[in-house]
Amino acid sequence: MGMAMKIDVNELGPVQRKISVELPLETVTSEFLRAYKNLGQRVRVKGFRPGKIPRHVLQGLYGDEIKGEVRSHLVEESLGEVIKERGLQIVSRPEVEANELEEGRPFSFSAVFEVKPEIEVKDYLGVELQKVKLTISDAQVEAALGRFQEGHARLEVAGDRKIVQRGDFVTLDFEGSIGGKPFAGGKGENYVLEVGGGHALPQFEDAVAGLELREQRMVQVKYPDDYPNKEIAGKTVDFSLVAREIKQKVLPALDDDFAKDHGECGSLAELREKIRARLEDEINHIQNEGLTEQLIGRVIEKHPITPPGSMVERQTRYLMERYQEQASRQPPSNSGPGPSLEETRKSLENRAARQVRATLLIERISQIEKIEVTENDVRERVDQLVRAAGERAKAVRDIYSRPDARDDLRAQLLFDRTVSYLLERSKVTEIDPPPPMVDEPGEKS
Repeated sequence: MGMAMKIDVNELGPVQRKISVELPLETVTSEFLRAYKNLGQRVRVKGFRPGKIPRHVLQGLYGDEIKGEVRSHLVEESLGEVIKERGLQIVSRPEVEANELEEGRPFSFSAVFEVKPEIEVKDYLGVELQKVKLTISDAQVEAALGRFQEGHARLEVAGDRKIVQRGDFVTLDFEGSIGGKPFAGGKGENYVLEVGGGHALPQFEDAVAGLELREQRMVQVKYPDDYPNKEIAGKTVDFSLVAREIKQKVLPALDDDFAKDHGECGSLAELREKIRARLEDEINHIQNEGLTEQLIGRVIEKHPITPPGSMVERQTRYLMERYQEQASRQPPSNSGPGPSLEETRKSLENRAARQVRATLLIERISQIEKIEVTENDVRERVDQLVRAAGERAKAVRDIYSRPDARDDLRAQLLFDRTVSYLLERSKVTEIDPPPPMVDEPGEKS
């Protein structure tokens, strides 16, 4: 637009700016002429040829609409020009206050918005970090092997046994009532329960243990006051129980055949080594995550910056959406009510503020160290995500065809690349793990 205008920029805080702009009469007049010319070419008025409609006719019909269009265009164009000219990294939607717009008079407005803080970073190379020495013991390998064996167990009918035991998988019919009245969710047929598996209230599992096959039994279960289902919380429920079938878990033999059939290994010894390698990879991953958290924490400690509230709010909303999505996929918990939505939001807001600080600091370091992410880097990462998506490959490809998604991915790649750069240049000291907790003599655990 190349406007001649009066500009005043005020700092309202570390990250808040106020721009005041006054546009001259000539600019306002020119913009009204442009708007009415465009309008005259696109509208139809009876009795006039297109492009030949008198100005006063258009003004009578569309005056308010044109005034709104001119106001929006003047604010948008001039504000964009000022932001670009002053090199402001704006991170929030401007809050605009405008004077009345009148043709033939100057027009002024102000806009308040947040910007990225000016950051001076130092002492970010050679950060001292600590890594706990961790090794995989034979016992841990055997425990992992046992879990792998459990995962390939099969369920078999418990022979002639007719009494339900802990560890059994029992098929149940149950019907609950409170004071003789049924309640929602209190009835089930052919419901499979692992007795002692922790998937039902402990008192209910205790009542199921000892049931005799196909014999009806009446039991009472006292539900805790903080049970999520308020209809039965704090109440005693009468249950009619019938065990229809008892199955028990049968583990496959741990031998070379098991290793070949389920572990894609030539022998049990090879399977053990494969499990050990996987556990070591997991430890390395955990250690690297720990080092990353330490590094980011050290950088944040050395550079106390004020994160823009709008960036924190956006990140908090993102974390809340993820939390609620994950919570919706979780089965109901028997451990009582969790934190309130307000408590959860406060916790996530603190995490979001830390993440925004880290993002701004790492971004500044990447600029100083001239660390870059190319379009080819983004394309390769998208291809990796698509290959890993399986049946959702097309959906993932569609997501990253959007510019905003690619920008987010580019920012994440730049963050990760810069953190790796800093970790490579940090000073890591290995330390022994803390001794295991033991009871003092004479104390009981």
